[in-house]
Amino acid sequence: MNGSPKIRDFTVTSMFAAIIFVMTFSPIGFIPLGAMNATIIHVPVIIGAIVMGPRTGAFLGSLFGLASLIRATISPNLLSFVFSPLIPLPGTDQGSLWALLICFGPRVLVGITPYYTDKFFMKFTGPNPKWRFMSTFFAGMAGSMTNTILVMGLIFLIFKDAYASAVGSGAELVLGMIMTVVFAHGIPESLIAGIFTSAVCRALQSYLKRGTKREIDA
Repeated sequence: MNGSPKIRDFTVTSMFAAIIFVMTFSPIGFIPLGAMNATIIHVPVIIGAIVMGPRTGAFLGSLFGLASLIRATISPNLLSFVFSPLIPLPGTDQGSLWALLICFGPRVLVGITPYYTDKFFMKFTGPNPKWRFMSTFFAGMAGSMTNTILVMGLIFLIFKDAYASAVGSGAELVLGMIMTVVFAHGIPESLIAGIFTSAVCRALQSYLKRGTKREIDA
């Protein structure tokens, strides 16, 4: 990739940003797994964090949150009120600003935790390409689980009663339902994220290193 490092970084970041929005508003952001769909929208955020650093990762995470906010607002479903303050809570005529915390907080952290997870596991795997995929695999899983656990945990803490009303269940059953989502959706999503992250990071990092070497040689 020719040009200054700043131009290169801007180009790569813009590419990830575009992928996030395309995935959010098209079926390619979801993978059918039997009776459920696993989302991979957070994967570009995770990869961006590992390749570009936590600041870029946090920025991409905020874009992920923005895309989720827009989607929940213009194409609402049963639980869109947890992501958009413009969607009324069940049984009321107004939304809650706490939805912004759920929409943005976990997504920003999705752009931070993979970077440090990757660095942590690199202490054990080293830079050897044969083992490098392991650290990015675990980083991908960590980023995905960050999203699942924090989103579902905040829903339980903030919107337990509204969630129960939306799904037609008793409030005492919400914790069990939340845990079911975490395990039934979160684990498959984290494995898929780990595989995608591991495959793409290795290729992208290699490509960027070749581009940097050409710039130095020039």
